[in-house]
Amino acid sequence: MKATFGAGCFWCVEHEFRKIKGVTSTAVGYMGGNLSNPTYEDVCSDQTGHAEVVQVEFDPSVVSYDQILNAFWHCHDPTSLNRQGPDVGTQYRSAIFYHDQDQEKTAKQSKEQLQNLEKPGKKIVTEILPAPEFYKAEEYHQQYYAKCGIL
Repeated sequence: MKATFGAGCFWCVEHEFRKIKGVTSTAVGYMGGNLSNPTYEDVCSDQTGHAEVVQVEFDPSVVSYDQILNAFWHCHDPTSLNRQGPDVGTQYRSAIFYHDQDQEKTAKQSKEQLQNLEKPGKKIVTEILPAPEFYKAEEYHQQYYAKCGIL
């Protein structure tokens, strides 16, 4: 099964998802913009409308979509608009790109529950949108932390 999330810098987010038992693969890339085949430099210009995303492949017999969503909510600040830590721009926005109606329903319920139970008084700004085309980032971005020995 596939799930796709924007939660700030994709290097950090990918690293967090790769630690989850049942995640079979990850890829970092770009989604949600107005340019075909964007490059990292294009997306960093904050002019294309793309978010940096992680596409997660997982085995639902080992880990549920709910558990993947829980990891998403806890690996970034979903109340921070277009910013995660020192990274600023729409490419760092919080977003869930759903791949089917079940994911859409589950994501919306999860967001509502988080808003009501854990984040009262702070508005969750996470977008929940249908998954458009995924553009895989350049190879040097894939599993960046592992390649650089930052583990």
